[in-house]
Amino acid sequence: MLDIKTFKSALEQLEEEKKIPKEKILDAIEQAMAAAYKKDYGKKGQIIRAKFDLETGKTDFFQIKIVVDDSIAKIEEGNDLPAQAGKEEEYSVKDDSDERVRFNGEHHIMLEDAKKIKKDVELNDEVIFPLESKEDYGRIAAQTAKQVIIQRIREAERTSIINEYETKEKEIVVGIVQKIERGNVYVDFNRATGILPAEEQIPGEFFQRGQRVRAYLYSVEDTQRGINLRLSRTHPKFIEKLFAIEAPEVENGTVEIKSIAREAGARSKIAVHSNDEHIDPVGSCVGQKGTRVNTITQELLGEKIDIIPWSEDPKQFVSNSLSPAKIISIEMDEKEHKATIEVANDQLSLAIGKGGQNVRLAAKLTGWRIDIKGNTKEITSTDGEKVEVKEEE
Repeated sequence: MLDIKTFKSALEQLEEEKKIPKEKILDAIEQAMAAAYKKDYGKKGQIIRAKFDLETGKTDFFQIKIVVDDSIAKIEEGNDLPAQAGKEEEYSVKDDSDERVRFNGEHHIMLEDAKKIKKDVELNDEVIFPLESKEDYGRIAAQTAKQVIIQRIREAERTSIINEYETKEKEIVVGIVQKIERGNVYVDFNRATGILPAEEQIPGEFFQRGQRVRAYLYSVEDTQRGINLRLSRTHPKFIEKLFAIEAPEVENGTVEIKSIAREAGARSKIAVHSNDEHIDPVGSCVGQKGTRVNTITQELLGEKIDIIPWSEDPKQFVSNSLSPAKIISIEMDEKEHKATIEVANDQLSLAIGKGGQNVRLAAKLTGWRIDIKGNTKEITSTDGEKVEVKEEE
């Protein structure tokens, strides 16, 4: 016999720990009970529902009939009886010459008959008929319903988790390192597990079990094996969200991060713009004595971050993007989307950067191909990835 007190306690625990609404579990139980009752005692075509009383533990069963008339259903000789075995849905099959459904006495009730039961009934309403209780139903139903209930609870929990983390997608999440396998880090979030693949980790990072980790949640995947939270610490948006945490001006939208170019663990460039002329976008991101940007740099294992002012003028934007190098002149070729930059010889290596990194990031940031010229060398950034150095004649 069902211990109602224990059962209610279990429902409350599931609601609190698994975040599954009690109503969803009760609905799963009632559907399972109805399915078990129909399997053992029902007839083909019947709609059976169950109502479980959480206070007494009693379950009542009902048959539902849909109200129809001659415009909806047609009565043919013999088809006012339940459909034949193995053809439960036959009552809904439409005749080629008549779009009305076939009347089934177990599924339908004619309007005139329904009005004898309930005067204000209308077409397509439901009429409810109580069903008799069966003495041996409790044991049989419990066995039949058990697996269905477990499945529904799992489905409800799955839906609850998806709903929770879909609201956190494209945001920073914080979890605890659960395990590390083949370079992949599995992060525990209590109700779900995230994966931080090796390629999404900052070069040189090292994680330990039990360590607290912050990452950018870029995708929530619902797969047959479970829910996968895809994490990244190399994604450009990770930097943007870190600045939103550190700088209120970014969080409230006063300061916008217009574009980001990043080589994780080494160097990044971000272009910022203020929607308030009284607020300095670069200063807001740097913080007093560099506190804000330094906090983010520490989170990113010392990754250098260049913060430059964005400009709607492409020439000014490209010029700014090569900071900290000083530009002598710049020519823009709109047709080829190329910018030719001239710098003093002593600024050439600064403009190019180590291994061409500065000009490469500038090209990514602005979307322009950048050629840098000095008295002795020329560097060309063609696609934001490849940098070529040439000696001038």
